[in-house]
Amino acid sequence: MELEELQANWMAMSQELEKQKKLTNEIILKMTRNNYRNKFSKLNNYENVGAIICYILAGFIIFNFWKLDTLYLKLSGVFTLAFLTILPTLVLRALHRIKNLDILTKSYRENLIAYTKEKKRLLKLQQIAIAVSFISLLFSPALALKLLRDKTLILSEMKPEQIIAIVFVIVLMVFVSRWGYRSYKKVTNSAEALLEDLEA
Repeated sequence: MELEELQANWMAMSQELEKQKKLTNEIILKMTRNNYRNKFSKLNNYENVGAIICYILAGFIIFNFWKLDTLYLKLSGVFTLAFLTILPTLVLRALHRIKNLDILTKSYRENLIAYTKEKKRLLKLQQIAIAVSFISLLFSPALALKLLRDKTLILSEMKPEQIIAIVFVIVLMVFVSRWGYRSYKKVTNSAEALLEDLEA
């Protein structure tokens, strides 16, 4: 009788330990998911603010599009509108997708494959955004001058302080672009390390 009681107690304890282990694993997974999502929250906030600014600027260009009286300015306006609306939307969607990967229901391998795919997409979009922002420097000054002051930009008539301002903007863009891209890489690498810890 005592042996049977001992076996029953042992079975009950084993079942209880198994439940505890399962519960602990679930808690660890949920904490990892929350930490993972928090990694992207700051980037998401910056991108939301940036997207709102881009959409406001796009609205301003649309509202004043009639001022663009040459083919060059009209094409510049269309290109700028595409840049200000399409890229922020794509980046926000990519951030949403990577942030909301369902790491609780998928296997480690599935999570890593999905994450790697989304990470590549997000970083590629950042590279495209950086390249396009530098290309936009070719026509943004003329577009801004026409929309804000209704004047045509003539390069030969540019004053030294205007040239200095443009050079300053280019240098600032280089530093901001490098800082932003490094921030994205740091966050994505940190989130990937969290996922890799799940295998251990």
